[in-house]
Amino acid sequence: MTKILLTLHVLAAIVAVGPVTVAASMFPPAARRVPATDGAVAQGTVRLLHRICRVYAGVGVSVPVLGLATALAMGVLGSGWLITSIALTAAAAGILIAFVLPRQEELLEQLGAEKAVEHAATARLAMFTGMFNLLWATVTVLMIVRPGSTTGA
Repeated sequence: MTKILLTLHVLAAIVAVGPVTVAASMFPPAARRVPATDGAVAQGTVRLLHRICRVYAGVGVSVPVLGLATALAMGVLGSGWLITSIALTAAAAGILIAFVLPRQEELLEQLGAEKAVEHAATARLAMFTGMFNLLWATVTVLMIVRPGSTTGA
């Protein structure tokens, strides 16, 4: 059962978190390019990137759920690397929910009203997106390295 849970957890992380990290990273430069390109097509691209972030963020809830089930089955719930990973995952989710998605929506509203998008706004969004991505990269490393783990890896 542990192998099945671990497989589902890893697949969920790849399928759910991967698209969010890529789409969120592509959003700020795509939003900057809207005025310089065909407005309707560029706006459609930016809207699609936001939708990918929003939808896959919802699907991403399965990653920590499956991760906790896997940790329970493996008997490692009290491990420091896991507790740290849980905290970093919560921080990443918080950044996505509180900073990335709302700022994407604000920029979409500005683009929809044909207002100019400030470079500073896209730079701040890129900073929060970078923080989100860095947290997920750190969690991934912790899941692979598992410092202090007694599971043999």
